[in-house]
Amino acid sequence: MTELLSIKEASKWASEHLKKNVTTSNISYLIQYGKVKKYGNNGTTSVNKYDLISYYKSYNWQRENEWKKKLGKDLNWALSFDNLKEKDTTKHIHRLHPYKGKFIPQLVEYFLDNHTDNFKKETYFKKGDIILDPFSGSGTTLVQANELGMHAIGIDISAFNSLISNVKIAKVDFVDLQKELNKITAKLKEFISHSNNTLFEQELIGKLNIYNKKYFPSPEYKIKVRQKEIDEKSYTKVKEKEFRSIFNNLIEKYKLEIKQETANNFLEKWYLKPVKDEIDFVFEQIKNTENNNTKKILAIILSRTMRSCRATTHADLGTLKNPVMQTYYCRKHGKICKPLFSILSWWERYSKDTVKRLKEFDKLRNDTFQIALQGDSRNIDILKKLEKKNKAFAELVKKQKIKGIFSSPPYVGLINYHEQHAYAYDLFGFKRNDELEIGPLYKGQGREAKNSYIDGIVKVLNNSKKYLQKDYDIFLVANDKYNMYPSIAEKSGMKIVNQYKRPVLNRTEKNKSAYAEIIFHFKEK
Repeated sequence: MTELLSIKEASKWASEHLKKNVTTSNISYLIQYGKVKKYGNNGTTSVNKYDLISYYKSYNWQRENEWKKKLGKDLNWALSFDNLKEKDTTKHIHRLHPYKGKFIPQLVEYFLDNHTDNFKKETYFKKGDIILDPFSGSGTTLVQANELGMHAIGIDISAFNSLISNVKIAKVDFVDLQKELNKITAKLKEFISHSNNTLFEQELIGKLNIYNKKYFPSPEYKIKVRQKEIDEKSYTKVKEKEFRSIFNNLIEKYKLEIKQETANNFLEKWYLKPVKDEIDFVFEQIKNTENNNTKKILAIILSRTMRSCRATTHADLGTLKNPVMQTYYCRKHGKICKPLFSILSWWERYSKDTVKRLKEFDKLRNDTFQIALQGDSRNIDILKKLEKKNKAFAELVKKQKIKGIFSSPPYVGLINYHEQHAYAYDLFGFKRNDELEIGPLYKGQGREAKNSYIDGIVKVLNNSKKYLQKDYDIFLVANDKYNMYPSIAEKSGMKIVNQYKRPVLNRTEKNKSAYAEIIFHFKEK
């Protein structure tokens, strides 16, 4: 059905329909962000009344209203990006490697690009500008700056984070990359063929399939658990123990060594011996790669593979409670599952996915400078460091200076940024700088930790100002539940000229309660 209304008519109708004031700006917002279809041209824009009815019945509209009741009417729902699918928020190289705590690329793009709307009244950056991200993490700001034709410098205290960022933005020799991937994969298969891993796992999978079909049929088993016909705890304890005897017999049959001799580091504790042996083998092949950029890409593929091959249950991939060395009942899948005994399938999967994502980004790439520098943003000499890496970019920064910052500083006492990639630090031998993190998890959220956090962010901003243009714009994404950012602005000689409060919808934590963060806009006082 179609019944077209002008924006003014739609505003009046929606106000009566919802029994609350709906402005013409509210209707324009729905059109601009694709929540209702636009009819007609500029000056004669119309909407379909039945599109509005459908939207006001939708889950997202219900959620928007509920969250605004909890978090305040100043919640900027346009920045929720609730119209996007996961494939949009993890597009091309943004999912090259898992990274806890990164923002979605659309948020960066919103503030860097040249559009204006009901909330963003002016543009702050243009093509050719230089953007700084002093907490660059996995490089989201650098990638989006490239897409928008801007230059960008990232700084991170973590050597591994800098590696991820530079792999994303570096130009790729796809012929060489594919040649090396093919060579390493073939050698890995040859290496595996000399062990009993494959035969063991094939027989184990066969026996698991038979056992699970018999005792954990899908969906009948889960239905019986929900209807209390089966007591999940006692039933699974018996079946888990029963299958373990089958598992142990197979271990004995194939003379498989599972446990490593020591557990002195992450790699020894969280990987079965067959998996660790394969990781070491692939790493040795990578070290022999001649093209340095190809070598870095291969290292990231191996790191991503390692993360998926840790000896833990499917339900505990993010928490790592205890290493799992045998078959177990998996609550997530409602059946008996097994740990991984080989990296081959994940290595092949991530090899293909990485090449695909790099090629997707290569089509969008602009000929601009981006680089991630490893260092402490509180005192790093950006020009000196940049001159060693890219003299042409250093000259541009001297001549033009940096237009502004878009960054998400760490949240106080929330994430251990080094520990989340402990496997990579162990394998690659990178120096860890845990003690130099600002607001790390191990320092907590007490008064001393908060004061240290404020001092750290202020030092970063004051150091960054040396390289900024006079009329700079700084955007910092933060969940400021302790109200620290007004003090940070004051101590940095800046003022908060605007703040955008956005709902965070796409969270990975189990707690999905209403949650918001603020994008603070700082300028010189």
